[in-house]
Amino acid sequence: MIKHKDHFHGSDLEKIEQIYGIKKEDIISFSANVNPLGISPKLKEGIAANIDCITTYPDRDYLQLRKCIADYCTTESDNIIVGNGSTELISLFIQIQRPAKALILGPTYSEYEREIALGGGKTIYYPLREENDFVLNVNHFISKLSEDIDMLVICNPNNPTGTAINKQDMRKILDACKECDIFVMVDETYVEFAENIDEISSVSLTRTYTNIAILRGTSKFFAAPGLRLGYAICSNTDLMQTMNQRKDPWSINSIAVIAGTLMFSDKEYIHATRDLIAKERNRLYDIFAKSKRFKPFRPQGNFMLLKIVEDGITSGELFDRCIRKGLMIRDCSTFPYLGDNYIRFCFMNPEDNDRLAETLLK
Repeated sequence: MIKHKDHFHGSDLEKIEQIYGIKKEDIISFSANVNPLGISPKLKEGIAANIDCITTYPDRDYLQLRKCIADYCTTESDNIIVGNGSTELISLFIQIQRPAKALILGPTYSEYEREIALGGGKTIYYPLREENDFVLNVNHFISKLSEDIDMLVICNPNNPTGTAINKQDMRKILDACKECDIFVMVDETYVEFAENIDEISSVSLTRTYTNIAILRGTSKFFAAPGLRLGYAICSNTDLMQTMNQRKDPWSINSIAVIAGTLMFSDKEYIHATRDLIAKERNRLYDIFAKSKRFKPFRPQGNFMLLKIVEDGITSGELFDRCIRKGLMIRDCSTFPYLGDNYIRFCFMNPEDNDRLAETLLK
């Protein structure tokens, strides 16, 4: 197991407040990867108008919510399971599969390895290479798969590299994993921010492959991390039945149900989010590509990884410089395979992005 160092998470604003003496309300978090538009007006109004929903239990089968998610994802509601954030579902899938040996594409989110370890499993990493701009070499990767691997975990687009695997390559991976009896868990937390979502998302593959489960949530794209609403898409009926049996009843509260039925159909908000992120992603990539201090890696999600190429500057120093101006970036030295010369930031509103770029480039 790779040893992970402590770090400031995007939600650790209270810690920042204590250490730096900056009020958390005055901090702009470029670390949390949350939609800068905040929750939509339609969602605010809808929750307020339906607040009495908390006086009754939600439908324990969440039929209406699962139908809204299925319509949003263009899949079948029978293939949808909801949970208390995608974190609960990640944990459940791993607990049920109980992989003795899991393979993870890294560097990536540390929670996958933690959950595997809690179940007594061993994790090995397949490293995404900087010389390939962290883009997966699919043929080489497939050649490393073997029957002693029980589970493969892929974050797509990947956090923190921002790179993605297209649907055609994912199909090759699924075919190879099927031969080796490997179950594939794909975390699509950031796929909704991608311009070419239909080319990246693996949802359509769940119709023909039963060895894949896709995880998504509402924390990032819909700017609702406190709602704790996540969902998974999988056509393996036996696995989904086991998931429903193991999952706590009413793990989604009534307010989250109302919110879900509103947010997934809010086309105006969805379009505005994708438009803003696409423009800022391209604009900021161009800004940093011209810099002699950084090398940006072209992102597919709503955040960008930068390598510090100028001597004498570390990720920790840049974190400190930014936070003293109320701008919180991610020091990536805690990720496997990344050192103290990598930082990550998400795309916020244009004026805030300009402040960050000025601070990093001065």
